[in-house]
Order: sequence, then structure tokens, then C-alpha cells
Amino acid sequence: MAKNDSQRKNAPGISENVKREKLRNGDYDKALGKFQVELVKLQRWIHDQGLKVVIIFEGRDAAGKGGAIKRITQSLNPRVCRVVALSTPTEREKNQWYFQRYVAHLPSAGEMVLFDRSWYNRAGVERVMGFCTDEEHQEFLRSCPEFERMLVRSGIKVIKYWFSVSDAEQERRFKQRINDPLRRWKISDIDLESREKWVEYSKAKDEMFNHTDIKQAPWYVVEGDEKKRARLNVIAHLLSLIPYDELKDPKLKLPERQTNIGYVRPPITDQTFVPELF
Repeated sequence: MAKNDSQRKNAPGISENVKREKLRNGDYDKALGKFQVELVKLQRWIHDQGLKVVIIFEGRDAAGKGGAIKRITQSLNPRVCRVVALSTPTEREKNQWYFQRYVAHLPSAGEMVLFDRSWYNRAGVERVMGFCTDEEHQEFLRSCPEFERMLVRSGIKVIKYWFSVSDAEQERRFKQRINDPLRRWKISDIDLESREKWVEYSKAKDEMFNHTDIKQAPWYVVEGDEKKRARLNVIAHLLSLIPYDELKDPKLKLPERQTNIGYVRPPITDQTFVPELF
């Protein structure tokens, strides 16, 4: 697919009050199917060329990060493409060098790692909720750009996406999660408290961008009010950032099944089967 990034970093979107017709399901499914084929080609290229890719997904709660990650990884080999979503740090991790728990999950040659939240927790939730000190926050803003430049110099491609969502759309999604038993697990007390600290999160994000939107690893903002359009946009952009070629599939031939010579299998009644309720 495209080898040149023709997208502008600050493309027009919802934030500029551009009213667009909602994406139809058929158009979305068709585009997503084509993109997922290209993602498989990209995955093979990354593995074949020994590339190391880190993709960071950050943004507002309920902005659509998880859905985008699922569509990217849906058809990929989990041995090549891994998702890292770390839980609350342990007491031991809290006393380590801050980036240490994340370094353990960085890719080796031929791997692509997607961070569902990342070391930017310190600049966001930890900063706003008071889980770190002012000194720790300031040290993060100083050291993070150097940490990422170090990763890039070592051969790791670092791609950072920020998912943006409007106040009204976030509220709608939160209410939907609260009332849906299948989505209730997606919302936490901290998520709810983030609604009360909307302005503080905005300030923290702006300060974070001011320090960490660097040339070697810039931030790309994804307009997330329409989930399906956001997913397609982020996949298209990702494919444009990593030049790749389509590798030819090796010719495969299904061999004949081994002939059974003299082996008597135990009776099927010796096995315990799952009840067939359907």
C-alpha cells in the first residue's frame, strides 16, 4: 500500500465543526476488511525485516482506544503483534525506575507492540488524581522525550496516538456502559471521577503535548466522536507510516493423512464430552 505519508498531522476534523454524513455499516465493513488484509501484509513485513514497532494509544476515557486496538489486531498473529495493557503497579514496581516496567514489554526484532495506555499514565491520571508528586511529574516531562529518543536511536519505531472525544459524546458512552451489563466492566470509579476533572485532564494533556510532541516521536490526534470513522482513520494512517512490500506466499500443499497401521484407538466412551445443549 502507500509508502508515503500524505496525511497532514493536523487534518481537519470534528474539532473544526466539519459536519459529515455518518459512515454506513456496509462502507465501514468493506474498508475495514481491505485494511485488515493490508495489516497482515504489514505484519509479515515487520517479521521478515526484523523491524521493532511500538504503538501507543492514549486519550480520554471512552474515546475509542480499545475498539481501535481490537480492529488492528483482530486478524494478526499474537506472536508478532502483542497488546500490552498493564494494571496498577505493584509496590516493587512503584519503587523502580519509572520506565522499567514498560521496558520489559518493548518489542524484539520482528515484533509490533501496542500499548493500551503506557508510560504516559504519569502525565495523565497520575498527575490529575495525585498518584505522583509534582517532582515525579516534572521529572517525567524532562526524561520522557529523552527516553523516546533513545528508543528511536536503538531502532524502535515509536508511534503515538491520542484519541480525542467531546464532552457530550463521552457522557453518552459512560451512560451506555453504566446501563449495559456487557460493558459495565469498562467503567471504573476513576473513570467517573475523570468527568469531574475534565478541565484538569485537558490542562495535563496540553502540558504533556508541549513537552513530548517531539520530531522523533510526534503525537497524532484521532478524532474519536464517531468510532468507526476513527478506527479506519487510525489504521489508514498507521499503514502510511511504515513502508512495506507485499511478500509472496509460499506454495503450500496439504499432505496426505498418515495411514493407520495396526493402531487400535481406545473406545470413545472412555472420553468425557461437553454436553450438547445446542
